[in-house]
Amino acid sequence: MERESITVVGYSANLKDIWDNFVEKSRNGTFLHKRAYMEYHSDRFSDYSMLFYCGDRLIALLPANITDEAVVSHGGLTYGGLIMNNDTTAERVLDIFGALKKHLAKETNAKKILYRPVPHIYHSYPCEEDLYALFRNNALLVERKISTTIKLSRPLPFKGRRKMTAAAKSRLHIIEDDNFADFWKILEERLMGKYGVAPVHTLQEIELLHSLFPQNILLLRVTDNSGTTLGGVVVYVTGNVAHTQYIGATDEGRRVGALDYLYEYLISDRFSGLDYFDFGVSTEQGGDYLNSGLIAHKERLGGRATIYDTYSIEIKRVDNGKEKK
Repeated sequence: MERESITVVGYSANLKDIWDNFVEKSRNGTFLHKRAYMEYHSDRFSDYSMLFYCGDRLIALLPANITDEAVVSHGGLTYGGLIMNNDTTAERVLDIFGALKKHLAKETNAKKILYRPVPHIYHSYPCEEDLYALFRNNALLVERKISTTIKLSRPLPFKGRRKMTAAAKSRLHIIEDDNFADFWKILEERLMGKYGVAPVHTLQEIELLHSLFPQNILLLRVTDNSGTTLGGVVVYVTGNVAHTQYIGATDEGRRVGALDYLYEYLISDRFSGLDYFDFGVSTEQGGDYLNSGLIAHKERLGGRATIYDTYSIEIKRVDNGKEKK
């Protein structure tokens, strides 16, 4: 029996509740795919998100933006790709990719799709049908970033970590609060001094996002007995994963091992009930450069590789019955 065709619907504001409810019930969506998170930087990205229906049933979403050259899933997110529910089977995903390419060939001038699948650690249930569809659609791997992840049910032991005495620990205090301003000064100074860059988010943006997602975006700081912040970490928490979005420490914090003290608490206590603790990527230039010192530090803490990929799919158009690029 012939399968029902796939209908592509462009996202609009009146579909916000439908979109967010689908993300909540999906196998691989996280709070990053909620419209409130996607739209905090809407001035920087021209949204081209899509919903995919089989008959009257919504079976997938694609967070996306569009540029002159490409449709990207999504340029403002760490990962995007199809967000799928339990009804999104392998054959349906092949149908979705076919419908997507036809839609983009007809409705846009984009030459390619840049597709960022959600890494497996964020899946609440196996959800890699899109990886097979990428293969079937001759997708090219154009970017591979390597992150470092701890499996929290069986963490590897820390290696090469400074042993802290009880007296040293007694001078350190871990505080979970919303004092982003105090931490941001340290973070900005550290990133600019070492890498010549600013945080991806401004202080105002991270405060806004925390107010929108207070259970998902957390700040933990290490202070001394006087209350001075020595270091801290901003953690993005999904259903399965605690992901370190930002890490920073003062010179004094590094001297006394404030971040090692904080990591031990995060991994062994605060987030021990989750599946994974992810330190984030250690690559630059689309994966062509590996920051050996950075990844070695994360590996000494017990992390091992998780891959964040980007694929490119060519959009072909038909002119007088013949394919053209």
